[in-house]
Amino acid sequence: MEKVIWFTGQPGSGKTTLAERFIDDKLIGFMKMPSWKIIHLDGDDLRDILDNQDYSEKGRRKNIQFVINMAKVMDNKGYLVLVSLVSPYRDMRIGEVFYLHSKRNLRKEYHVENYEPPTENFVKINTDNTIEECIDEILNVCR
Repeated sequence: MEKVIWFTGQPGSGKTTLAERFIDDKLIGFMKMPSWKIIHLDGDDLRDILDNQDYSEKGRRKNIQFVINMAKVMDNKGYLVLVSLVSPYRDMRIGEVFYLHSKRNLRKEYHVENYEPPTENFVKINTDNTIEECIDEILNVCR
């Protein structure tokens, strides 16, 4: 399994929900991975902690770079790192990248106009499917 699993997509596409369920159901529940060996870096949590509500490109890049640095440190320490972050810039994603998308009405008020969907080295996950189907797709890639 990759040591960094990166969930990207527009706000409301299911990044946090999928990461949390993947941790609880598969990593801890099924694979019996100890919870203390898993780190989940979530964009909403980090914005609150860093007190950075700057949604400009400069503000977003600052937050994303912090997450990349933190993920690398935790990976080097032997943790499995899951990141759930809009991360709209292709050059600012690391690890095994999962691009989440949906045809549902996402959180339009937070829609990122300049979001750059991945074009290479990623797995596309349709979150219109059930959570279980999405988790199975992720597990198939991460085995």
